[in-house]
Amino acid sequence: MKTPKTFRLHIGIFGRRNVGKSSLLNTLTRQETSIVSPTPGTTTDPVEKPMELPAIGPVLFIDTAGVDDEGALGSLRVVKTRQVIERTDLALLIVEAGEWTNFEDSLLKELSAQDVPTVIVFNKSDLSEPPPALVERLNGETKTTSVIFSAKTGRGVNELLQSLVLCIPDEFINRPSIAADLVPEGRCAVLVTPIDKAAPKGRLILPEVQTIRDLLDASRFVIVCRETELPQALSKLNEKPAIVITDSQAFKTVNELTPPDIPLTGFSVLFARLQGDLYEMTRGALAIDSLKPGDKVLIAEACAHHPINEDIGTVKIPRMLNRYVGGELQFEWTHGRDFPEDLASFKLIIHCGACTWNRRAVLSRILRAKEAGVPITNYGLCIAYSLKIFDRALEPFPLAREIYRNHLLAQQNTP
Repeated sequence: MKTPKTFRLHIGIFGRRNVGKSSLLNTLTRQETSIVSPTPGTTTDPVEKPMELPAIGPVLFIDTAGVDDEGALGSLRVVKTRQVIERTDLALLIVEAGEWTNFEDSLLKELSAQDVPTVIVFNKSDLSEPPPALVERLNGETKTTSVIFSAKTGRGVNELLQSLVLCIPDEFINRPSIAADLVPEGRCAVLVTPIDKAAPKGRLILPEVQTIRDLLDASRFVIVCRETELPQALSKLNEKPAIVITDSQAFKTVNELTPPDIPLTGFSVLFARLQGDLYEMTRGALAIDSLKPGDKVLIAEACAHHPINEDIGTVKIPRMLNRYVGGELQFEWTHGRDFPEDLASFKLIIHCGACTWNRRAVLSRILRAKEAGVPITNYGLCIAYSLKIFDRALEPFPLAREIYRNHLLAQQNTP
Protein backbone atom coordinates (compact mmCIF):
# COMPACT_ATOMS: atom_id res chain seq x y z
CA MET A 1 0.00 0.00 0.00
CA LYS A 2 3.03 2.27 0.24
CA THR A 3 3.85 1.86 -3.45
CA PRO A 4 4.34 5.36 -4.98
CA LYS A 5 1.75 6.52 -7.51
CA THR A 6 4.35 6.52 -10.25
CA PHE A 7 4.52 2.70 -10.09
CA ARG A 8 0.74 2.17 -9.96
CA LEU A 9 -1.47 1.36 -12.93
CA HIS A 10 -3.82 4.37 -13.18
CA ILE A 11 -7.37 3.19 -13.90
CA GLY A 12 -9.78 6.03 -14.69
CA ILE A 13 -13.53 5.51 -14.28
CA PHE A 14 -15.60 7.60 -16.72
CA GLY A 15 -19.23 7.99 -17.77
CA ARG A 16 -22.34 10.08 -17.46
CA ARG A 17 -23.76 11.13 -14.12
CA ASN A 18 -25.52 8.48 -12.08
CA VAL A 19 -24.59 5.47 -14.23
CA GLY A 20 -23.00 3.73 -11.25
CA LYS A 21 -19.33 4.71 -11.44
CA SER A 22 -18.97 5.06 -7.68
CA SER A 23 -20.93 1.85 -7.06
CA LEU A 24 -18.61 -0.02 -9.39
CA LEU A 25 -15.56 1.34 -7.59
CA ASN A 26 -17.00 0.33 -4.24
CA THR A 27 -17.68 -3.17 -5.61
CA LEU A 28 -14.13 -3.60 -6.89
CA THR A 29 -12.46 -2.22 -3.77
CA ARG A 30 -14.95 -3.87 -1.42
CA GLN A 31 -15.08 -0.59 0.49
CA GLU A 32 -17.27 2.51 0.61
CA THR A 33 -14.61 4.45 -1.29
CA SER A 34 -17.04 6.80 -3.04
CA ILE A 35 -20.37 8.23 -1.89
CA VAL A 36 -23.28 6.56 -3.68
CA SER A 37 -26.54 8.47 -4.13
CA PRO A 38 -29.41 8.50 -6.64
CA THR A 39 -28.90 12.25 -6.92
CA PRO A 40 -26.94 13.07 -10.13
CA GLY A 41 -23.60 14.79 -9.62
CA THR A 42 -22.80 13.36 -6.16
CA THR A 43 -19.14 12.91 -7.09
CA THR A 44 -17.79 16.47 -7.40
CA ASP A 45 -14.04 15.89 -7.78
CA PRO A 46 -11.95 12.92 -8.85
CA VAL A 47 -11.64 10.41 -5.99
CA GLU A 48 -8.40 8.39 -5.84
CA LYS A 49 -8.23 4.94 -4.28
CA PRO A 50 -4.89 3.08 -4.18
CA MET A 51 -5.22 -0.67 -3.80
CA GLU A 52 -3.79 -4.05 -4.83
CA LEU A 53 -5.61 -6.09 -7.47
CA PRO A 54 -5.00 -9.83 -7.96
CA ALA A 55 -2.75 -10.62 -10.95
CA ILE A 56 -2.13 -6.90 -11.53
CA GLY A 57 -0.52 -5.53 -8.38
CA PRO A 58 -0.67 -1.93 -7.16
CA VAL A 59 -3.25 0.22 -8.96
CA LEU A 60 -4.79 3.65 -8.50
CA PHE A 61 -8.51 3.91 -9.24
CA ILE A 62 -9.68 7.43 -10.14
CA ASP A 63 -13.44 7.92 -9.87
CA THR A 64 -14.46 11.00 -11.86
CA ALA A 65 -17.42 13.37 -11.84
CA GLY A 66 -19.98 12.83 -14.59
CA VAL A 67 -18.58 14.13 -17.86
CA ASP A 68 -22.05 15.39 -18.84
CA ASP A 69 -22.23 17.60 -15.70
CA GLU A 70 -24.22 20.80 -16.09
CA GLY A 71 -23.84 24.45 -15.04
CA ALA A 72 -20.75 26.57 -14.28
CA LEU A 73 -19.57 24.30 -11.46
CA GLY A 74 -20.28 21.30 -13.64
CA SER A 75 -18.01 22.73 -16.34
CA LEU A 76 -15.14 22.89 -13.84
CA ARG A 77 -15.77 19.27 -12.92
CA VAL A 78 -15.69 18.28 -16.58
CA VAL A 79 -12.29 20.01 -16.96
CA LYS A 80 -10.95 18.01 -14.01
CA THR A 81 -12.36 14.81 -15.49
CA ARG A 82 -10.64 15.48 -18.79
CA GLN A 83 -7.38 16.07 -16.89
CA VAL A 84 -7.78 12.56 -15.50
CA ILE A 85 -7.87 11.16 -19.05
CA GLU A 86 -4.40 12.59 -19.59
CA ARG A 87 -2.98 10.42 -16.79
CA THR A 88 -5.09 7.31 -17.31
CA ASP A 89 -3.26 4.11 -18.27
CA LEU A 90 -6.48 2.10 -18.62
CA ALA A 91 -10.06 3.39 -18.72
CA LEU A 92 -13.37 2.00 -17.51
CA LEU A 93 -16.23 3.58 -19.47
CA ILE A 94 -19.43 2.97 -17.50
CA VAL A 95 -22.82 3.04 -19.22
CA GLU A 96 -26.27 1.79 -18.30
CA ALA A 97 -26.81 -1.45 -20.19
CA GLY A 98 -29.50 -0.16 -22.54
CA GLU A 99 -28.50 3.51 -22.75
CA TRP A 100 -25.60 3.82 -25.23
CA THR A 101 -25.80 7.25 -26.95
CA ASN A 102 -23.74 9.63 -29.05
CA PHE A 103 -22.29 10.89 -25.78
CA GLU A 104 -20.62 7.52 -25.08
CA ASP A 105 -19.39 7.38 -28.68
CA SER A 106 -17.83 10.83 -28.21
CA LEU A 107 -16.16 9.88 -24.91
CA LEU A 108 -14.84 6.63 -26.38
CA LYS A 109 -13.46 8.61 -29.33
CA GLU A 110 -11.62 10.94 -26.93
CA LEU A 111 -10.13 7.99 -25.04
CA SER A 112 -9.08 6.38 -28.33
CA ALA A 113 -7.46 9.64 -29.46
CA GLN A 114 -5.32 9.51 -26.31
CA ASP A 115 -4.54 5.84 -27.11
CA VAL A 116 -6.02 4.71 -23.78
CA PRO A 117 -7.09 1.03 -23.68
CA THR A 118 -10.74 0.97 -22.59
CA VAL A 119 -13.03 -1.56 -20.94
CA ILE A 120 -16.69 -0.66 -21.50
CA VAL A 121 -18.81 -1.73 -18.54
CA PHE A 122 -22.51 -2.17 -19.23
CA ASN A 123 -23.75 -1.59 -15.69
CA LYS A 124 -27.20 -2.18 -14.19
CA SER A 125 -27.57 -5.38 -16.20
CA ASP A 126 -30.05 -6.50 -13.55
CA LEU A 127 -32.45 -3.99 -15.15
CA SER A 128 -31.65 -4.39 -18.88
CA GLU A 129 -29.22 -6.00 -21.33
CA PRO A 130 -27.09 -4.20 -23.93
CA PRO A 131 -27.96 -4.83 -27.61
CA PRO A 132 -25.82 -7.76 -28.93
CA ALA A 133 -24.95 -5.85 -32.11
CA LEU A 134 -23.55 -2.97 -30.04
CA VAL A 135 -21.44 -5.32 -27.91
CA GLU A 136 -20.08 -6.99 -31.05
CA ARG A 137 -19.22 -3.62 -32.63
CA LEU A 138 -17.41 -2.33 -29.56
CA ASN A 139 -15.47 -5.55 -29.01
CA GLY A 140 -14.25 -5.28 -32.60
CA GLU A 141 -12.60 -1.90 -32.03
CA THR A 142 -8.89 -1.59 -31.28
CA LYS A 143 -7.96 -1.50 -27.59
CA THR A 144 -11.62 -1.84 -26.57
CA THR A 145 -13.50 -4.66 -24.87
CA SER A 146 -16.78 -4.85 -22.98
CA VAL A 147 -18.21 -6.50 -19.88
CA ILE A 148 -21.82 -6.94 -18.78
CA PHE A 149 -21.92 -5.98 -15.13
CA SER A 150 -24.16 -5.28 -12.17
CA ALA A 151 -22.84 -3.51 -9.10
CA LYS A 152 -26.07 -4.50 -7.34
CA THR A 153 -25.89 -8.28 -7.90
CA GLY A 154 -22.14 -8.68 -8.43
CA ARG A 155 -22.59 -10.04 -11.95
CA GLY A 156 -19.48 -9.72 -14.11
CA VAL A 157 -16.98 -8.89 -11.33
CA ASN A 158 -14.59 -11.69 -12.28
CA GLU A 159 -14.99 -10.96 -15.98
CA LEU A 160 -14.18 -7.30 -15.33
CA LEU A 161 -11.01 -8.15 -13.39
CA GLN A 162 -9.95 -10.50 -16.19
CA SER A 163 -10.54 -7.76 -18.79
CA LEU A 164 -8.40 -5.35 -16.77
CA VAL A 165 -5.55 -7.86 -16.75
CA LEU A 166 -5.80 -8.43 -20.52
CA CYS A 167 -5.88 -4.68 -21.29
CA ILE A 168 -2.86 -3.64 -19.21
CA PRO A 169 -0.50 -1.63 -21.46
CA ASP A 170 2.72 -3.44 -22.36
CA GLU A 171 4.84 -0.56 -21.07
CA PHE A 172 3.36 -1.08 -17.61
CA ILE A 173 4.16 -4.80 -17.57
CA ASN A 174 7.60 -4.39 -19.16
CA ARG A 175 8.50 -1.22 -17.30
CA PRO A 176 11.96 0.06 -18.29
CA SER A 177 14.66 0.30 -15.67
CA ILE A 178 15.73 3.63 -14.25
CA ALA A 179 19.48 3.04 -14.35
CA ALA A 180 20.20 -0.71 -14.06
CA ASP A 181 20.57 -1.12 -17.83
CA LEU A 182 23.43 1.41 -17.72
CA VAL A 183 25.42 -0.64 -15.19
CA PRO A 184 26.84 -4.01 -16.36
CA GLU A 185 26.45 -6.99 -14.06
CA GLY A 186 29.03 -6.96 -11.28
CA ARG A 187 29.74 -3.25 -11.71
CA CYS A 188 29.03 -0.33 -9.40
CA ALA A 189 27.10 2.95 -9.69
CA VAL A 190 27.95 5.98 -7.57
CA LEU A 191 24.96 8.14 -6.65
CA VAL A 192 25.65 11.71 -5.52
CA THR A 193 22.90 13.01 -3.27
CA PRO A 194 23.34 16.49 -1.83
CA ILE A 195 21.73 16.94 1.59
CA ASP A 196 19.77 20.19 1.76
CA LYS A 197 16.37 21.50 2.82
CA ALA A 198 14.71 19.52 0.01
CA ALA A 199 15.76 16.31 1.80
CA PRO A 200 14.71 16.60 5.47
CA LYS A 201 16.60 14.61 8.09
CA GLY A 202 16.03 10.89 7.74
CA ARG A 203 14.90 11.05 4.10
CA LEU A 204 16.21 11.09 0.56
CA ILE A 205 14.24 12.64 -2.28
CA LEU A 206 12.05 10.19 -4.20
CA PRO A 207 14.07 9.89 -7.47
CA GLU A 208 17.14 8.90 -5.46
CA VAL A 209 15.23 6.26 -3.51
CA GLN A 210 13.67 4.84 -6.66
CA THR A 211 17.05 4.69 -8.44
CA ILE A 212 18.68 2.89 -5.51
CA ARG A 213 15.88 0.31 -5.47
CA ASP A 214 16.07 -0.15 -9.25
CA LEU A 215 19.79 -0.91 -9.05
CA LEU A 216 19.39 -3.23 -6.07
CA ASP A 217 16.58 -5.14 -7.79
CA ALA A 218 18.97 -5.79 -10.68
CA SER A 219 21.73 -6.95 -8.27
CA ARG A 220 23.95 -3.98 -9.05
CA PHE A 221 26.30 -2.43 -6.49
CA VAL A 222 25.48 1.05 -5.26
CA ILE A 223 27.58 3.63 -3.42
CA VAL A 224 25.81 6.75 -2.16
CA CYS A 225 27.69 9.87 -1.12
CA ARG A 226 27.46 13.64 -0.96
CA GLU A 227 29.15 15.76 -3.61
CA THR A 228 31.91 16.80 -1.18
CA GLU A 229 32.71 13.12 -0.54
CA LEU A 230 32.83 12.04 -4.20
CA PRO A 231 36.66 12.10 -4.62
CA GLN A 232 37.08 9.99 -1.48
CA ALA A 233 34.39 7.54 -2.60
CA LEU A 234 36.01 7.10 -6.02
CA SER A 235 39.45 6.58 -4.45
CA LYS A 236 38.18 3.66 -2.38
CA LEU A 237 36.99 1.66 -5.39
CA ASN A 238 39.25 -1.02 -6.88
CA GLU A 239 37.85 -0.26 -10.34
CA LYS A 240 36.12 2.80 -11.72
CA PRO A 241 32.31 2.82 -11.45
CA ALA A 242 30.16 2.18 -14.48
CA ILE A 243 28.45 5.55 -13.99
CA VAL A 244 28.10 8.50 -11.64
CA ILE A 245 24.57 9.82 -11.20
CA THR A 246 24.04 13.18 -9.53
CA ASP A 247 21.28 15.43 -8.36
CA SER A 248 20.86 18.15 -10.99
CA GLN A 249 21.63 20.93 -8.53
CA ALA A 250 25.15 19.51 -8.05
CA PHE A 251 25.82 18.97 -11.78
CA LYS A 252 28.55 21.60 -12.01
CA THR A 253 30.50 20.42 -8.97
CA VAL A 254 30.16 16.71 -9.75
CA ASN A 255 31.18 17.27 -13.36
CA GLU A 256 34.40 18.89 -12.16
CA LEU A 257 35.09 16.10 -9.65
CA THR A 258 34.32 13.13 -11.89
CA PRO A 259 37.18 11.95 -14.15
CA PRO A 260 36.31 12.30 -17.86
CA ASP A 261 36.59 8.55 -18.48
CA ILE A 262 33.66 7.86 -16.10
CA PRO A 263 30.16 8.39 -17.58
CA LEU A 264 28.10 11.01 -15.76
CA THR A 265 24.42 11.89 -15.84
CA GLY A 266 21.67 13.17 -13.53
CA PHE A 267 18.64 11.69 -11.82
CA SER A 268 16.43 14.12 -13.71
CA VAL A 269 17.90 13.00 -17.05
CA LEU A 270 17.12 9.40 -16.11
CA PHE A 271 13.55 10.42 -15.34
CA ALA A 272 13.20 12.21 -18.68
CA ARG A 273 13.71 8.74 -20.16
CA LEU A 274 11.62 6.83 -17.59
CA GLN A 275 8.65 9.17 -17.28
CA GLY A 276 8.58 11.01 -20.57
CA ASP A 277 10.43 11.10 -23.89
CA LEU A 278 14.16 11.71 -23.54
CA TYR A 279 14.60 12.48 -27.24
CA GLU A 280 11.80 15.05 -27.37
CA MET A 281 13.03 16.65 -24.15
CA THR A 282 16.58 16.71 -25.52
CA ARG A 283 15.30 18.62 -28.55
CA GLY A 284 13.42 20.90 -26.18
CA ALA A 285 16.59 21.84 -24.31
CA LEU A 286 18.17 22.96 -27.59
CA ALA A 287 15.59 25.77 -27.70
CA ILE A 288 17.42 27.48 -24.83
CA ASP A 289 19.79 28.89 -27.45
CA SER A 290 16.85 30.62 -29.13
CA LEU A 291 15.55 32.37 -26.00
CA LYS A 292 15.69 36.15 -25.87
CA PRO A 293 15.07 38.58 -23.01
CA GLY A 294 11.33 39.08 -22.59
CA ASP A 295 10.37 35.60 -23.85
CA LYS A 296 7.84 33.67 -21.78
CA VAL A 297 8.94 30.42 -20.14
CA LEU A 298 6.61 28.05 -18.31
CA ILE A 299 8.01 26.04 -15.38
CA ALA A 300 5.74 23.11 -14.45
CA GLU A 301 6.15 21.41 -11.08
CA ALA A 302 4.24 18.16 -10.53
CA CYS A 303 4.35 18.45 -6.74
CA ALA A 304 2.37 21.15 -4.99
CA HIS A 305 4.99 21.66 -2.27
CA HIS A 306 5.87 25.02 -0.71
CA PRO A 307 9.03 26.44 -2.32
CA ILE A 308 12.08 26.60 -0.07
CA ASN A 309 14.93 29.11 -0.13
CA GLU A 310 16.94 28.65 -3.32
CA ASP A 311 14.17 26.42 -4.72
CA ILE A 312 15.26 24.81 -7.99
CA GLY A 313 12.12 25.67 -9.96
CA THR A 314 11.33 29.14 -8.69
CA VAL A 315 14.84 30.48 -8.04
CA LYS A 316 17.78 28.51 -9.43
CA ILE A 317 16.57 27.70 -12.95
CA PRO A 318 15.19 31.22 -13.61
CA ARG A 319 18.43 32.76 -12.38
CA MET A 320 20.50 30.36 -14.50
CA LEU A 321 18.48 31.02 -17.67
CA ASN A 322 18.48 34.78 -17.20
CA ARG A 323 22.25 34.64 -16.96
CA TYR A 324 22.45 32.40 -20.04
CA VAL A 325 20.34 34.69 -22.28
CA GLY A 326 21.81 37.89 -20.84
CA GLY A 327 18.53 39.43 -19.73
CA GLU A 328 15.25 38.93 -17.94
CA LEU A 329 12.86 36.26 -19.18
CA GLN A 330 9.17 36.20 -18.19
CA PHE A 331 8.51 33.14 -16.03
CA GLU A 332 5.20 31.57 -15.16
CA TRP A 333 4.73 28.60 -12.85
CA THR A 334 2.16 25.84 -12.52
CA HIS A 335 1.89 23.26 -9.76
CA GLY A 336 0.19 19.90 -9.50
CA ARG A 337 -2.39 19.12 -12.18
CA ASP A 338 -2.81 22.76 -13.25
CA PHE A 339 -1.55 23.39 -16.78
CA PRO A 340 -2.49 26.20 -19.20
CA GLU A 341 -5.01 25.35 -21.91
CA ASP A 342 -3.26 27.75 -24.32
CA LEU A 343 0.49 27.14 -24.58
CA ALA A 344 1.15 29.14 -27.75
CA SER A 345 2.59 32.20 -25.98
CA PHE A 346 5.45 30.27 -24.36
CA LYS A 347 8.84 29.86 -25.98
CA LEU A 348 9.84 26.96 -23.73
CA ILE A 349 8.28 24.63 -21.13
CA ILE A 350 10.50 23.21 -18.39
CA HIS A 351 8.99 20.32 -16.45
CA CYS A 352 10.17 18.71 -13.24
CA GLY A 353 11.16 15.02 -13.24
CA ALA A 354 7.56 14.04 -12.32
CA CYS A 355 8.75 11.26 -10.03
CA THR A 356 5.34 11.15 -8.30
CA TRP A 357 3.34 10.79 -11.54
CA ASN A 358 2.79 7.98 -14.00
CA ARG A 359 4.37 8.15 -17.43
CA ARG A 360 1.16 8.74 -19.36
CA ALA A 361 0.55 12.02 -17.53
CA VAL A 362 3.95 13.33 -18.64
CA LEU A 363 3.57 12.04 -22.20
CA SER A 364 0.20 13.82 -22.42
CA ARG A 365 1.85 17.12 -21.58
CA ILE A 366 4.64 16.48 -24.07
CA LEU A 367 2.02 15.80 -26.74
CA ARG A 368 0.12 18.99 -25.89
CA ALA A 369 3.34 21.00 -26.09
CA LYS A 370 4.20 19.41 -29.44
CA GLU A 371 0.73 20.17 -30.84
CA ALA A 372 1.18 23.80 -29.77
CA GLY A 373 4.63 23.96 -31.36
CA VAL A 374 6.30 24.72 -28.02
CA PRO A 375 9.56 22.92 -27.08
CA ILE A 376 9.52 21.10 -23.73
CA THR A 377 12.38 19.83 -21.59
CA ASN A 378 12.93 19.03 -17.92
CA TYR A 379 14.90 20.42 -15.00
CA GLY A 380 18.01 18.26 -15.33
CA LEU A 381 18.37 18.65 -19.08
CA CYS A 382 17.83 22.41 -18.78
CA ILE A 383 20.51 22.71 -16.08
CA ALA A 384 23.01 20.55 -17.96
CA TYR A 385 22.51 22.60 -21.13
CA SER A 386 22.81 25.92 -19.33
CA LEU A 387 26.05 24.75 -17.67
CA LYS A 388 27.42 23.61 -21.05
CA ILE A 389 27.83 19.99 -19.90
CA PHE A 390 24.96 18.69 -22.02
CA ASP A 391 27.15 16.41 -24.15
CA ARG A 392 28.53 14.67 -21.08
CA ALA A 393 25.14 14.32 -19.38
CA LEU A 394 23.84 12.54 -22.50
CA GLU A 395 26.84 10.21 -22.89
CA PRO A 396 24.97 7.15 -21.52
CA PHE A 397 22.24 7.71 -24.15
CA PRO A 398 23.85 7.59 -27.61
CA LEU A 399 20.74 8.47 -29.64
CA ALA A 400 19.98 11.52 -27.52
CA ARG A 401 23.62 12.56 -27.69
CA GLU A 402 23.48 12.24 -31.48
CA ILE A 403 20.51 14.66 -31.57
CA TYR A 404 22.60 17.22 -29.71
CA ARG A 405 25.70 16.72 -31.85
CA ASN A 406 23.68 17.03 -35.05
CA HIS A 407 22.34 20.30 -33.64
CA LEU A 408 25.89 21.55 -33.09
CA LEU A 409 26.87 20.47 -36.59
CA ALA A 410 23.89 22.32 -38.08
CA GLN A 411 24.89 25.46 -36.17
CA GLN A 412 28.43 25.25 -37.52
CA ASN A 413 27.17 24.88 -41.10
CA THR A 414 24.76 27.83 -40.80
CA PRO A 415 26.23 30.97 -42.42
